[in-house]
Amino acid sequence: MRQVRRALESSFSGLIDMSDFESYAAEDRRRAFLSRALAALAVRMVTGWGSADAAAAVIDGRDDQGIDAIAVNNDPPHVYLIQAKWSDKGRATVKARTVKDMFDGFRLIDDEESGQFNPRGQFLAEQVKEAIVNRGASVTVLTVLMGVEAPSPEVMRALANGEKEFNTHGGLVDHRFLHAGDVWTWVRDDVAPDPVSMSVELYPWFSLDVPHHAFQGIIPAERVAEWLDKNGSRLFERNIRNPLSGTLTNEEITSTLSDEPSLFWYFNNGITVLCDTVQVQYSSMRNPQGSPVTLHLQGASVVNGAQTVRAVQRSLEHSDDAAAAKVGVRVIVTGGETEFASRTTRATNRQNQVEQRDFAALDPAQGEIRADLRAEIGKTYLVKRGELSPSPETGCTLDEAAVALACAHPNVTYASRAARSLATLWERGSGATYEILFRPQPNAFQIWRSVLTVRSIRKEMHDLRRHYEGRAAAVLEHGSYLMAHLVFQWLGTDDIGDPYLDWEAEFLPRVAEGVESRLALLLKALDDTYPRGRVQAIVSDPDKCREVTAVMSELDGGIQDDVTVPDQYVKKIQAQKRRRPNTVPTLIDHGAISEGAPLDFVASNDREREALASWLSEDPRRSRATWVNNRTKPLLWEADGRKYSPSGLVSLMWKLAEWESQPVANQGTTRWQTDDGQTLVEMAVALQAAVDSD
Repeated sequence: MRQVRRALESSFSGLIDMSDFESYAAEDRRRAFLSRALAALAVRMVTGWGSADAAAAVIDGRDDQGIDAIAVNNDPPHVYLIQAKWSDKGRATVKARTVKDMFDGFRLIDDEESGQFNPRGQFLAEQVKEAIVNRGASVTVLTVLMGVEAPSPEVMRALANGEKEFNTHGGLVDHRFLHAGDVWTWVRDDVAPDPVSMSVELYPWFSLDVPHHAFQGIIPAERVAEWLDKNGSRLFERNIRNPLSGTLTNEEITSTLSDEPSLFWYFNNGITVLCDTVQVQYSSMRNPQGSPVTLHLQGASVVNGAQTVRAVQRSLEHSDDAAAAKVGVRVIVTGGETEFASRTTRATNRQNQVEQRDFAALDPAQGEIRADLRAEIGKTYLVKRGELSPSPETGCTLDEAAVALACAHPNVTYASRAARSLATLWERGSGATYEILFRPQPNAFQIWRSVLTVRSIRKEMHDLRRHYEGRAAAVLEHGSYLMAHLVFQWLGTDDIGDPYLDWEAEFLPRVAEGVESRLALLLKALDDTYPRGRVQAIVSDPDKCREVTAVMSELDGGIQDDVTVPDQYVKKIQAQKRRRPNTVPTLIDHGAISEGAPLDFVASNDREREALASWLSEDPRRSRATWVNNRTKPLLWEADGRKYSPSGLVSLMWKLAEWESQPVANQGTTRWQTDDGQTLVEMAVALQAAVDSD
């Protein structure tokens, strides 16, 4: 009901005539608007018209003669007489009297007494009569109900009697019901991405007919690039991930395309495309396989070879020679069989390493969550690796959602597992973390509010970090998942998924208080339970976390206001500077950054930011790189697919941006940061500090 209401408001606000309700109470106007908007939505559902045209079909009001909307479709000629019933609770029903009133209105139209309708109804009634008499249009009496109850026998008799009267000389009139489930499904489909339609020309080629229709052949690289240019990320809708921004595999693909295009077909596994249906166009009927075949695909998706598609496009941007490369393409027609499509996707993904997390993209629950977030609160939810993360205010990723749900869970086990390795979030099977977090499926409000809360907690911990040292600093540095769990339990999460709860206003402002009070209690519990234990090891150990939180519960029995962070952890003076580690080797030795992890460029001062701003905005890839475990050149720059040292890449960027007053040297490790906002040098210093403290 919420999702449909939101769709009605966003689609028809300002389009539905509500002038006759200006003197009514706000609640009465709201209900009347929703009822009329529902009628307009029904018009869209059956005709495919736009919102403005559908709104113009609504005649509900005085002198509507029992009909809420009239739609006259031209191709093919067809008339819809619509009655809509809205209910906030999804309990709308129709009465036999309503059906009889609709047929009374239809009799007025048939008797050419349209003058009894209101002005808009009169105009549309005349169109109905013309369509029936001159173009042989048939008529559907359409009832749309925001409810699930089947029509009563009295209603069905009223419909049968009305149809019998008009069908004396043939089947002119029929009826149709749309219930809440039909409307909701249509609304969700309406905001979903359109399926991809594209044409593929193969030569040479061959085909298979059983058990599934399939084609395999060769296509020029430049045609592959056109797929992505025309369709964008929709091309990979069924893939377990989008093209990754930069990996060693992708670098090798790009290198072959640019340097040895004639060998590309031999070195590359090719591309697999699934489609729902195909229309085959042969160049020659007598000798079809002796000439190209053109496949017109509906519902197409690249399920294997996404990295190849992206690499082809990027190579063509830098080298015209790549256009001559030949790419192997396999097209498989699924006929809409989702299970077969899913198995094919799993089986064909082998070129880049497939992680367990990638298969979450195939879980129907994730598609439902994405649709819910989009329909309920208008937020984007990205489930595939390789997709550009949405801006914080517009949405979140599956990774963020899983971490937030793990922290919000009443059992601290899942937060501590995540602290040990995010890979544990994707384990499947009975009792595994993924099943616990996403079964039953959390609603859109629970996910979005959990994500917002974790973001707020992390920000507060980051702001507090500079005030503390020792164990307190270690907790703020490494204990974000445990701290988030503790704050969630302190806030209370029983109603976090309640659509009518104002979480942002009532709960988020309390996060700062929660972090400070939990920090003091946590330090007390750690000192009592594990006085010599390393914080990083404790917060990632489920057994130790359970023991620590149990001690905290005892301490929290009414004395939390008396517990403060011990003085020895409060920073009083600037501590003596520790030796600065060699950043890149330190990060590699500790395995601190995973291969292929994204990095973002951040200018170190306003002067540099101003000098590079225009140049960076011309191509967002210029400010992005991925991590490669290479001691001399660990950054794979997304702009050209080549490897650099952090400082070397910054110097190159200065040069390409034509910064005339650039400094003589730079510290590149201070300018590249990970998703959590830490620069390379900050990560290395923290690692060295942990070693020194041991």
